[in-house]
Amino acid sequence: MDLFYVHQDQVDLEAGSASVDGEEFHHLVRVLRCREGDVVPITDGAGLSAELLISSIDRNSLKGELRERRYVPPPETKVSVAISLLKSPQRFDLFLEKATELGIDEIIPMMTQRTVSTPGAGKIYRKSQRWQGVVQSAARQSRRYHLPRLSGPLSFRAVLELEGYDLRMIAHESEERFPVFDPAGRRLLFLVGGEGGFTDTEVAEAMRAGMLPVSFGASVLRAETAGMFAVALVRARLLDATGGNSGSL
Repeated sequence: MDLFYVHQDQVDLEAGSASVDGEEFHHLVRVLRCREGDVVPITDGAGLSAELLISSIDRNSLKGELRERRYVPPPETKVSVAISLLKSPQRFDLFLEKATELGIDEIIPMMTQRTVSTPGAGKIYRKSQRWQGVVQSAARQSRRYHLPRLSGPLSFRAVLELEGYDLRMIAHESEERFPVFDPAGRRLLFLVGGEGGFTDTEVAEAMRAGMLPVSFGASVLRAETAGMFAVALVRARLLDATGGNSGSL
């Protein structure tokens, strides 16, 4: 069964209980037809793993008893992708879904010089709500106990000023190589441009800020594909380093 998410403020560890509402409630009760006495796996998206014994169901929420509680530590390797907002919402949603399944830690929607879609303040909240729903659905299916962080849209220059990463890279089609590196236990940031990629000015600015330009191969990838590739590349290197025995991303 999929893993279901509850807000941290809906979990009472001291009382050993939790409640579920919203989309997760709809999926459990309306789609899966769960009833009182059923047991479902839940998490708070911050490492909690538990079984919820459903004790009551009302019109918009359900409550239950927590069993088999434990804490799942987060992956040591953390991959962040700052990706340009895309003209097609469906393509951006595809990136969110697949990057979440692959183990991304942080998603940063970004506005660059060539970003076509630049939503006003009134649309940001609605977009963020939809994005969070896509991420949560993908995390549920892939049974992730730590939800990726999803920031509000940032400008390209604001992304360049972000700190706390061990290695920062900007994907650019004019670059011809990708560095050999060991990602294990490191925090990585990839920058991915939108339609038309980054401008030469942006690449130069990123390099002055200490970012490393990298190639994702000879063929030019769509933005959403490049974003997914970045996460998959790190995941593959981790699996290769451990002989395929580690799910560390």
